[in-house]
Amino acid sequence: MRRLTSAILVLGTLGGFAPASAQTYDPGYPVCMHVYGEKIGDRIDCVFTSFAQCAATASSLPATCLVNPYYAGARRLPLPRSHRPRNW
Repeated sequence: MRRLTSAILVLGTLGGFAPASAQTYDPGYPVCMHVYGEKIGDRIDCVFTSFAQCAATASSLPATCLVNPYYAGARRLPLPRSHRPRNW
């Protein structure tokens, strides 16, 4: 009986933990805002195209702006193809 109680206690404790969600950085935006002291913990929002835009949003929050380490850069358009007739 004691083992059964211990096993239920251990399984209940392990089952109570939820997996942690990973922080995502959007590679489409070059600037992120790190917000400190939220009720749910710190968070990072990567939704800004410039430091000025981020600073305007962060001005009323305990936050700082930083460079997105996963920014993929501006999307490049493919080079136009030449449509020359081929002489075989």
